Amino acid sequence: MKKLTKHLIVAAVLVAGFAAAFGSYLLLSPGTERGNGGIDAGPAAEAVPVRQSSHRLTDPADSELTLVEFLDFECEACGAYFPVVEKLRAEYGDRVTFVARYFPMPGHRNGELAARTVESAARQGRFEEMYTKLFTTQKEWGEARESKEGVFRRYAAELGLDMDRFDADLTDPETAGRVQEDQRDGLGLGVQGTPTFFLEGRKIPNPASYEQFKALIEERLAD
Repeated sequence: MKKLTKHLIVAAVLVAGFAAAFGSYLLLSPGTERGNGGIDAGPAAEAVPVRQSSHRLTDPADSELTLVEFLDFECEACGAYFPVVEKLRAEYGDRVTFVARYFPMPGHRNGELAARTVESAARQGRFEEMYTKLFTTQKEWGEARESKEGVFRRYAAELGLDMDRFDADLTDPETAGRVQEDQRDGLGLGVQGTPTFFLEGRKIPNPASYEQFKALIEERLAD
């Protein structure tokens, strides 16, 4: 199992590298359309890795370190890193602040919709539950050419959300704007593909395994 996970992460690093090159072209080229899953957003003038409004998966009282991930719920590389981040979170959640930020990539038909789905759940206090739901079910809806809004509504119902409120939030321009805020920061910070990690405010190369990620965190905690 550990060997399989390591191979998945190595593959994810390669996929992320290709996605970064292709995604940066799409993101920064004129004519990028939201219909392809992207967002018409420019870089933030004063971009920062984490804001007060950013979604924190852990919020320790005495945080020693902050790890930020710019992610796309439809990104296969992000899906491969998800169990690694979860394992790190379980191990270091009382010392490290884990932050998730939206960065839907062009070319993913449901990437931006997935981000709005999670943000709509967050408005009912269920960010983490929907974040987990979309990653653990990614194979069921990812890489589709048609809209998966019906699937996402089913997930919302399974989580017990107020569906009238969920539907209203999903189409609320403020919800899309909240997703855009994250992406603008990402663009301003040089994010070109997903996942992209920032450790203590600095962008890091994607670790090739859980062991490498753990060693990097341990090193920073020891400073």
